[in-house]
Amino acid sequence: MKILVVLSGGVDSAIAAYLLKQQGHDVACAFMRNWDASLNNDILGNPTIDNDICPQEADYNDAVAVAKTLGLKLYRIDFIKEYWDDVFATFLKEYQAGRTPNPDILCNKYIKFDSFLKFAEELGYPYIATGHYAKIAKINGENCLMKADDLNKDQSYFLCQIAKDVLDKIVFPLAKIDKQTVRKIAKELNLTIAEKKDSTGICFIGERNFKAFLQNYLPAKVGNIVDITNNRVIGTHNGVLYYTIGQRKGLSIGGSGGPWFVIGKDIQKNILYVAESEDNPWLLSDSCLVNDVNWLSSQRPIACNAKFRYRQKDHAVTIEYLSDQQLLVHYPQKIAGVTPGQEAVFYLEDLCLAGGVIMDVYHQSKSLNDRIKGATDVSI
Repeated sequence: MKILVVLSGGVDSAIAAYLLKQQGHDVACAFMRNWDASLNNDILGNPTIDNDICPQEADYNDAVAVAKTLGLKLYRIDFIKEYWDDVFATFLKEYQAGRTPNPDILCNKYIKFDSFLKFAEELGYPYIATGHYAKIAKINGENCLMKADDLNKDQSYFLCQIAKDVLDKIVFPLAKIDKQTVRKIAKELNLTIAEKKDSTGICFIGERNFKAFLQNYLPAKVGNIVDITNNRVIGTHNGVLYYTIGQRKGLSIGGSGGPWFVIGKDIQKNILYVAESEDNPWLLSDSCLVNDVNWLSSQRPIACNAKFRYRQKDHAVTIEYLSDQQLLVHYPQKIAGVTPGQEAVFYLEDLCLAGGVIMDVYHQSKSLNDRIKGATDVSI
């Protein structure tokens, strides 16, 4: 097969390209530039490395070195406009609405498995490959997205919004390989990136001060931090939009008590609501509304499992179908920190069924906003 590999400059995509070449495929690589780091470097406070090379250009240089070592052609393609229009604009809009979006899921949907796929097809490559830990399997005649064998690294959660027909055009070479093996192969090949740290930051800014980044687009506005249990002001925040439900770090609440967790936000009044203790009832919900559901399987079960955050364990849920794209998801055992704007991803064992955006969370049929309003119906 003719396959174009997304080469990011990291070890996973490098070994994905190597394995495909070893299997005898006609392989080339491409590096995507999605964010104009040179224009944003000073704004973001990004550290420079290796003679003032920004991190994105350092990744490109690593990709060049990998392609040279593997004897593979490397293209370079810019998707800066597409990324801004389809990913970043949505990212900002969701934050302004008080929700916490996942830009990596948006990037996969609009860039890696849409714009990049079209680029590959224009070059004459009908298939693309990435270094994702995920698997494609044929079930009842249809290609389906599955969890990777290495469940500690499984990334099917981030792929839940890609178009179903794209599954026919994707190859995941790391489907059955664990991270330890990937690094072992990289060392055997003497790749300079064999011990390179995994990328864990936001996809377009990397591991930077995220709050400082957001302040450039959503200006800070100081407001009160309020203990939801007694309506007492216990501190101040510098921008209610910057916080997410369930957040513990970075609240800067002094005095006794705690630990404190974010349980809600009032965007109009610029109030951040918090409560003590991770098992506080205010952090719990028993159902949520999920919109824009993207189905990757023809199966429509009533009972299945769901993840409400990456790295979270699978939770047993039941689904009430309001429509094919809107679900009311029930979990009477109660779950902490289910967050509007994040993705709910549904599974039948290892089969990834679908994913959609959490729009609202409920406890005993009351939405979080209604619960907060009922508890704070006094002037603060």
